[in-house]
Amino acid sequence: MNASTSSAQTSALPLAGIRVVELSHMVMGPTCGMILGDLGAEVIKVEPPRGDGTRRLLGTGAGFFSTFNRNKKSIALDLDTEAGLGALHKLVDTADVFIENFKPGRMATLGLDYESLKARDPGLIYVSHKGFLNGPYEHRLALDEVVQMMAGLAYMTGPVGRPLRAGSSVNDIMGGMFGAIGVLAALFERKSTGIGKEVQSALFENCVLLSAQHMQQFAATGVAAAPMPERISAWAVYDVFTLAGGEQMFIAATGDTQWRALCAILDRPDLLEDPRLATNNDRVMVRPWLLQTLGETLKQLDGSALIPQFERGHIPFASITKPEDLFEDKHLIESGGLATLTLDDGTETAMPLLPISMNGERLQPRQPIAKVGEHTADVLRELRYGETQIDELTAASHPKAA
Repeated sequence: MNASTSSAQTSALPLAGIRVVELSHMVMGPTCGMILGDLGAEVIKVEPPRGDGTRRLLGTGAGFFSTFNRNKKSIALDLDTEAGLGALHKLVDTADVFIENFKPGRMATLGLDYESLKARDPGLIYVSHKGFLNGPYEHRLALDEVVQMMAGLAYMTGPVGRPLRAGSSVNDIMGGMFGAIGVLAALFERKSTGIGKEVQSALFENCVLLSAQHMQQFAATGVAAAPMPERISAWAVYDVFTLAGGEQMFIAATGDTQWRALCAILDRPDLLEDPRLATNNDRVMVRPWLLQTLGETLKQLDGSALIPQFERGHIPFASITKPEDLFEDKHLIESGGLATLTLDDGTETAMPLLPISMNGERLQPRQPIAKVGEHTADVLRELRYGETQIDELTAASHPKAA
């Protein structure tokens, strides 16, 4: 993609002309920046001399940086030096939005807390990603796993006595999303008031929202919600079945029309004639037996043959898929849900896009993942630094030996 094409695409996006300065790492803050960048904002990520430590994570963190840092520029500044911190302050003075997600008190030590920056620019929108909103827990450190344990999600996910975290950074990602929602609301309000706002998004409160339906189930019925593996299902057919060859598939029939269609597909007219199975509630009462008899039929059938029949019969179903299988998912490929992203080492990967479309178009990567400090000199020139000053700042910010 050439520069003029990239510029034209950016100017057509909703947040074109908005500058975001991001001082964040890991997942939650970078997710907020990614969303704003995908929507067209100019996002400048400020990294330490060796780069955001997230770039070097292994294991479950190996995909964090490439997933949540597209459509961003990178500048490298040593904030332990007066010159580096001064450059960051000058950069923030040009920003519409400032993003941070560091531990409580860290921004104040750098003069980058909301009150200090508001005094310099009342129009600044400041979004802070925290473990907890203001209250008794606000000074605690939090992780996705911590709040999943605290807010009931881990309890609801695992079997009784075995709390289990969800298999993704759900609160970090959603926390960044809520931070971005707050930014969009504050930008809209600023158009009429000229005044910015502090936005806070927090892991714990995010996870409480995920548990809210179970809280309200108790409020409405007086009966505590059971963990998902122990729940009493409202629907008789709503489970994972093993098919021929050991393939697994989730299959549901939540209404009588779906039940009749399922029996027809499985060639089980006897089930339609059984008075014990006349209604969904009747079927729930004999659910263990029903699941067993359906399982005996399904274990003889092939998933590839069932899929088109389930689609025609409007039966909810899903093959059990591993994340790595999604690179070959027909729907994602043909619908444009995966885009080619160039990484900072020049390699390419297919990357899922934001799950929204605008006028039928998906929000695309517009530039490769930035190398550490790739845009430092350009940004400093824009801030009217001379070449000698730039050389001194970039020399101080070269990656240092570990």
